[in-house]
Formats: sequence, structure tokens, C-alpha cells
Amino acid sequence: MSGKVLLKTDSYKSEGDLKIFMLWNPVVRRLAHCTFLLSGAALMGLACAGAATGQQAPAPQATPAQTTSTPATPAAPDAVAPEDADAAALKAKRDEVAKELQGLSQSIKMSSDKSEQLRQSIVALDKSTASLRQALIDSAARRKDLEQKIAESERKLASFGLREDIIRKSFRSRRGILAEVLGALERMGRNPPPALLVKPEDALGAVRTAILLGAVVPGMRKETEKLAHDLEELANLRTASQKEREQMVASLKGRQEEESRMALLLDENAKLSQRNSAQLQDELQRSQQLAQQSASLQGLISSLESQITSVKTATQQSKLEDLRRAQMSDAQREQERNTANNTPPDKNRIVPAFPFDELKAKLELPAAGDVLRTYGDPDGTGHEAKGIVIATTPAAVVTAPADGTVVYAGQFRSYGKMVILNPGSGYHIVLSGMEGVDVHAGQFVLSGEPIGAMGDKRVASAAAFSLETNRPTLYIEFRKDGNSVDSRPWWAKDAGKVRNDT
Repeated sequence: MSGKVLLKTDSYKSEGDLKIFMLWNPVVRRLAHCTFLLSGAALMGLACAGAATGQQAPAPQATPAQTTSTPATPAAPDAVAPEDADAAALKAKRDEVAKELQGLSQSIKMSSDKSEQLRQSIVALDKSTASLRQALIDSAARRKDLEQKIAESERKLASFGLREDIIRKSFRSRRGILAEVLGALERMGRNPPPALLVKPEDALGAVRTAILLGAVVPGMRKETEKLAHDLEELANLRTASQKEREQMVASLKGRQEEESRMALLLDENAKLSQRNSAQLQDELQRSQQLAQQSASLQGLISSLESQITSVKTATQQSKLEDLRRAQMSDAQREQERNTANNTPPDKNRIVPAFPFDELKAKLELPAAGDVLRTYGDPDGTGHEAKGIVIATTPAAVVTAPADGTVVYAGQFRSYGKMVILNPGSGYHIVLSGMEGVDVHAGQFVLSGEPIGAMGDKRVASAAAFSLETNRPTLYIEFRKDGNSVDSRPWWAKDAGKVRNDT
């Protein structure tokens, strides 16, 4: 191509001009169509000229000039990269989307009318313990569902953004070739071949055009089709991204509403507490002292269950319930199981509705997110992980995975803020990495009841060591008679999938 053509198309080097260039899709299609018509007409001219002159048109011979004019087929821009490079690129893009999400979330403000509507709905609510608990459980379920939708939107936007980057990189790497193709299409559109068989020299010009186009058109056609395909895909990606952002904004507004509702419900629930405030404060202080003195989780649990009155009482009740069930006959146990399955559990219960061993494949994850590490995986310190790690959305709600008594709620060594539940049958559930907790030692919580919330970023802790993510991480460990056990048999099949793209 001539220097003039290259100068004409060389202005598409900046990203802003590239966006304008990408709007040429209809022009590219029209010029490509023109090219195909021209090539067909020229080939017809080749045949007719041969018949008129009684000579066989010479077969096209590749010359150095023709070879130079033929656009080279570019290397595939989206060739499969190494797996670790793909994961790193997706992680970087997801961190970028997460930062955008955080800024968007902070910019959303609930209207005063909506706040007043929420307050009135809480005022009108029956203030019994059972009603407040059910309202909290329902609110937490809605909030977790919204947070799951936000996480899905975040994943999709990261994927869309990564693909857009790949297409733009492809455009940049093929800038010279695309400039030549577009310049050639534009010149051929302005200077079509002469009319066929009007004059002998016109026929000769058609023959020459056919020889040239026979060598050039296939490469140009391939490049033109690829360009049109990439432009169409880029437009579709932008449309999908815009739609996903709108859905994410709706989910963020819904989550903000549920956060406000939950805060009001938690305040009302605290007002109903029948425990002496002074006794509660004494137990909280004593719990923190024991946490500072304990060197291990098991040491902390043992000291709490023997020295904190409310926890000790709840532990004794749990042991008595386990003993009662152990003394039942198989027929009595089956009858009790059928009754529990067919009737709604008592919202005022102070012992678990089901034995913990019978809840396998039934528990929901306590927070919406992606499972980054499971039991037995390398933990980054040369040992095997004793629990699972979930990457959540910022400020995600954390719920109790099962009925149980709160043994401890507070800070513990390198685990961050932690909640330990006693679901009975000799088990304990440890949840750590939260920014805040909404329960206290000795409190009985129901499955699905909110117990805390995550922060905006990952809390530095031993449980989340070596995880390459800035997202908040929740650590979950199941313990049986003082030893860690694999929690995977208890989670429902759709409770979470292991992902390594974060």
C-alpha cells in the first residue's frame, strides 16, 4: 500500500480514536461487499477477455510486489495463554471490578421515605422472640441471595472486561494490517475496475485487475471478516456489561435495604434479652481473658465451657439432650425424626431441632461466596488445611449454619473475630475472619440466623495465609471431640463450588 494510504489510517493509534474506528462496522461490511463484487467482476472480465483475443489469460504469478501487497495473516491474538497467566489476568480484572463495585455501593443512598417505611414495618412487627427471630432469618436469607447475585455479576463483569481487553490488544497488534486492508477497500471503492468489453484496452485492464485481486482478495476477505466479527463481539460485550451493571445496581440497592432492616431487627432483638446486663458484661470480660490465656482452640473451648456460667449451662443442656436421644429405641428415634421433619420447629427452642450427625448434605454455607480452600488442601505453611475458606463480597452477612449455642464471640489470636457454636453431639463449629459479631456467649441461635458480618477487605489471619485475594475471607472449621473433621459431608451439594480464578 502507498504511504498516502498508511498516513490516512495511521490516526487510529490512540484508544479514543480506536473507539471511533470500531464504530465503522457498517462501513467495513459495505466495503467488503464491494470488494467481493469487484473481484467477481474482474474474474468475469478475465474470462471474456481471453475469449475476445483468442488467448488464454496468463495464470497469476506471484511477484515480489504482489507478495508485498498481500496482507499477512496475523497471529491469533487470543491464543491460549498459560493457565497461571489466565488466572492472574482474571484476578486483576476481578480486583478492578471489585473496586468499582465498592465505590458504587458507597454512592448508593437509601431515600428517607424508604427508611421511614422500613422503620414503620419494624414497629408494626410482633415483638415476640419467635417473630423477631423469624424476621431475622428471612432478612438474612434475602440478603445472602442478593450477595450471591452481586458475586455472580462481579464474575461476569470481570470475564466481559477481560475479553474486551483481549480484543483491544488484538486490534493494537494488527493495527498495521488493518490500516492496509481498510485503505485498500477504500481505494477500490473509489476506483472500480473499468467497464467490461467496451474497448480492448478495458478488457486488458480487467485481466490485470483479476490477476491482482486473485492474489490479494482472499487475504483481505479473511481480515475483513475477522475485523467485522471482532467489532460485533465487542459491541455485544459492551451491551452485556451494561445490562449486568444495571442488575448489580438493583442488587446493591436491595442489599442496602436488607442491611438497614437487619440492623433494626437486631436492635429490637437486643431489647428483648432477659439477661442481666451486668452479668453479660462480666461474662464478656471473662471470655476475653480466657481467650488471651488460651494457646489453642481446644483450650479456649474447654475453659469457656467450664468457667462461663451461661456457656456451661447450655453445654450441660446439650449433653443431657444427647444422652436422652442415646437412650431412645430405634422406633422412638424414627418417630421423633418423622415428627421433626413434618412439623415446623419451635422458634423458641433452646436445643437443636436435629442431631448434628443427621444434617449431612443439608447445611447451607454461612456466607455467599466462592470456596477457595477446602479441608486437606495445602495451607501455605507446609501443613494441611483444617477447614474451608470462602471469599465473600464486602460486608457480607454471616449466618449460623445450624442450630447451636454460642460458646465464644470475639477476637482470638491470629484468627480475627471469631464465633464458636456448639450444635450438640460433641461437635463445634468455628467461624472466623469477620469484622463484627452480633451474638454473645451463651446465646442460642437458630440455623440461618445472622451472627456477624464481613469487612470490606481480607483480614490478615493464619487461616487465610497465602491466599492471593483482597476479598474478605471467612474460615470455617468443624471439630468433633476436640479434633478437626472434614466439613464437606455436611454441606448441601449446591452450597458452593471450589474456584481458583480468584
